[in-house]
Amino acid sequence: MRIVTAAVAALALTVTAVPTASAVPPRRPSIDGVWRTDGYGTVFVVGGGVLREYQTTSVSCVEGDSAKQTGPADFTTQDGTVLTVRTGEDPDHVRLAADSTVGHRGLTRIRALPAGCTRPPATDPRTTFDVLWQTFEENYPFFALKGVDWHAVRDRYRPQVHPDTTDAELLGIFGRMLRPLYDVHVEVDDGDDDFSELRPGTEAPSDELDAEVKGFVEDRDLKDATGRQDFADGHITYADLPGDLGYLRISAFSGFAGDDASYTADRAELDRALDTVLTPSRTRRLAGLVIDLRVNDGGSDALGVRIAERLTDSAYTAYAKRARNDPADPTRHTRPEPVPVVPADAPRFTGPVAVLTGGSTVSAGETFTQALIDRPGRTVRIGQPTQGVFSDPLERDLPNGMALSLPNEEYLTRSGRTFDGAGIPPHLVEPVLTEQEFAENRDSAFDRAVAVLRARG
Repeated sequence: MRIVTAAVAALALTVTAVPTASAVPPRRPSIDGVWRTDGYGTVFVVGGGVLREYQTTSVSCVEGDSAKQTGPADFTTQDGTVLTVRTGEDPDHVRLAADSTVGHRGLTRIRALPAGCTRPPATDPRTTFDVLWQTFEENYPFFALKGVDWHAVRDRYRPQVHPDTTDAELLGIFGRMLRPLYDVHVEVDDGDDDFSELRPGTEAPSDELDAEVKGFVEDRDLKDATGRQDFADGHITYADLPGDLGYLRISAFSGFAGDDASYTADRAELDRALDTVLTPSRTRRLAGLVIDLRVNDGGSDALGVRIAERLTDSAYTAYAKRARNDPADPTRHTRPEPVPVVPADAPRFTGPVAVLTGGSTVSAGETFTQALIDRPGRTVRIGQPTQGVFSDPLERDLPNGMALSLPNEEYLTRSGRTFDGAGIPPHLVEPVLTEQEFAENRDSAFDRAVAVLRARG
């Protein structure tokens, strides 16, 4: 499953100095030093042309990614993700943002690297267990929501871990611990096998499911359509439907320019697709637009916002984003940061939109759905609830070499509501891509969307 790369793993930085009235250019504040994030359990060390990441809890410190300096204050990671550090009047506080994500993270200068980061961590099974448990204890926001007593989980499973526990056995223990969360953004990978768990009653988006659904939609729903085109390495499909309606299918928010492409390349490919689809003549002619997200495995929230910017003439807030930031109190968070949707300087469609969703609408597919909730104009959701995972995954390296990811953020509506766990509900409930629908050659959600848009057009 594609999930958006956690911003703490993206290591390319740009500094913007605050202008002054002096005729002499101000001295650019130095970002060399040691920085602790507000939430996210991360310390960054900048100096000597290198940026290093340290993943911390109260019981551990594991060195993470590093990046080489590529400009006066730029650091670039291997995958090309760019992260910007904005300085202000206070040289000891800065804000950090990754290009593929939305929002910022606060960093505070600290005097030195934590002592635990100066020595190699133990790699035995019990230490690895303790680091995973503590990472969730300090960062996971949803234990109460999921009805999980995390301390009882430790008491049950820690005695099962011994010095001779193999990685495969340890992964099995982790899976039994984490399965009751039913959170597909919780993943553990030992290099040979991995664990993740969907919300019950839903199906994971996959290449096979995507191909099956795409073929079904083209044969049934688009049989009378014209001008069908594929874009973004097959992740975006557009077609004109009878009655001056449009159909836009999006199966991911990453991989638009290839699996290993940077966010910048993906954004350029998305813009090309949108410029081809949303021409001035088509945006004037369309009476409604169906956006099909029923199989969408996520990616970049920023790309979702970029599409929303082509669907409005008025600025509005997509959602507000906050992160858990108190290791001892899961109810405390960073200050919610509104994420704006600003009308694009390009042709835009502002008429009625019907969004098709289901349990295979995951991650960035869900944040895009949420970004349309307060869209000015008429937007209706049809189908089934989305998967219920929104946070950028917080990616960690465990001492024994396993990889771990977990959510630590919440995406809030204007009223302060979140949809974690249950997913975003539809306005109009219809079956979504069930075996019975396939067998009877029915697509109830699509047909309802077309009927609603024709009635509103």
